[in-house]
Amino acid sequence: MGKDFKELAGVLPVLQTPFDVNDEIDELVLRKEIDWVIGNGADGVTTGMVSEILKLHPAERMKLHEIVCDSVDPAKSSTTLSCGAESTKQAMAYTKHAQSLGASAVMINAPVLSDLNDEQIYGYFSEIFHATEIPIVVQDASGYVGRQLSTSLQVKLFENFQSRIYFKPEAPPIGIRLSAFMAETGGQARVLEGSAGGALVDTFRRGVIGTMPGAEVSWAIVSLWKALVTSDQAKADAINGPLAILISLQHSLDAYLGVEKYLLLRQGIFTNQLMRQPFAYEFDTQTKDLIDRLFALLKQSI
Repeated sequence: MGKDFKELAGVLPVLQTPFDVNDEIDELVLRKEIDWVIGNGADGVTTGMVSEILKLHPAERMKLHEIVCDSVDPAKSSTTLSCGAESTKQAMAYTKHAQSLGASAVMINAPVLSDLNDEQIYGYFSEIFHATEIPIVVQDASGYVGRQLSTSLQVKLFENFQSRIYFKPEAPPIGIRLSAFMAETGGQARVLEGSAGGALVDTFRRGVIGTMPGAEVSWAIVSLWKALVTSDQAKADAINGPLAILISLQHSLDAYLGVEKYLLLRQGIFTNQLMRQPFAYEFDTQTKDLIDRLFALLKQSI
């Protein structure tokens, strides 16, 4: 990998995008969120599905990425910017923009509107690799959208772009598929856990080098990561218990957004819970009470 790109590893939270009452990106709150996440001990920041990128205009996504890169000291923290799109041309444009900003890496998912075969998906990623220099995280976003990326496709990408490639697998069963993939790449693939930290205890022992959770409880994920690195199983179990239940309540992309923005508001990072419309999730009083109780248990476990 080129010396100008910071290696990805550790806890790399995916930022939630704050909106103001005019449905515009709230830059001040976004910068506050970034400072807070890094202050919690995160190793970098990421944009992704829970940044509501699928609902952003292309100019808004690029503005979001400009703010992120301007807010992060590249000598201390990494930046990974989500650049997947429905066309190779658009994904290429996002990737080249991220590269021009000095991002550490981009994260790219396969197109979701076309029923592509492995050869076509490989062609999509291959064109972007050949046209750019920045490291790429290949995201299997099927936990949210699209279909699973086959192990054979990911192995082929690894073999041809090993020096610049990372992987973020989200297709269940995550642990079993990860072990199979690691076996086929001789344990050399660099993999980032991508289920909000819910599979971190399992995937850590299978060889992940980091995790991309949400930002809302990044302090808990940082503590969990440290416990795993130091083999403090009791600490890891104490954190993972309430964390796993909290994540189980986030059963869709909109559910992730609803819970995560609620907790960011509760902690004084966000000033509202506004989501880009349309939005299809609301939790009731009982769910809110459970979220609050799990949040309190997480605090106690740190």
